[in-house]
Amino acid sequence: MRWERLFADLEAQFDDLDDAEMMAQLPDRQRGAAADLTLVQRCCGAIGADVRVRVRSGRVHAGELRTVGANWLLLGPAGGGEVVIALAAMTAIEGLRAATGAPLGAVASRFDLRLALRGIARDRSPVVVGVSGAAEGQSGTGTDLSGTIDRVGSDFVELAVHAVWEPRRAGAVRSVQLLPLTAVDSVRAQPRA
Repeated sequence: MRWERLFADLEAQFDDLDDAEMMAQLPDRQRGAAADLTLVQRCCGAIGADVRVRVRSGRVHAGELRTVGANWLLLGPAGGGEVVIALAAMTAIEGLRAATGAPLGAVASRFDLRLALRGIARDRSPVVVGVSGAAEGQSGTGTDLSGTIDRVGSDFVELAVHAVWEPRRAGAVRSVQLLPLTAVDSVRAQPRA
């Protein structure tokens, strides 16, 4: 019985040492875990939150964060239509929650901005494309182009430029512009008339 108490006391001491060692390592473990987080995971933790996203051109898009893709976000309407934002064009986001989401799965990680824009092109929805005036991630002025996305290639978007209230018809199209995908900050849906 004496030895039982002795062993129980030794076991308690080892447990205390183990707890103390674990607590000493905790900050390093937390820093290591934070170092492995991605922007996409942080955004996934805020799905459903109202956020404000600033892009290269200086535009600010506000709305409910609805979906996070491999390199894009979808915001729900906040006084406008839904908007797809290229993560590469994002310079800041506010309104995130403390939560962090899980990494995207294999299928979701392949659903990139090109596929999202191809879906919009297939839908033939009128859109306003926010185009950055600066290249290579530098901030600068931008422009908005309204029309219909005709085609999305591996590194470009082809936009038939026309008034958003007009359907995409040959007579309504003022020009067709080829936009490098890297210049596309956002694509905002316009309500159909």
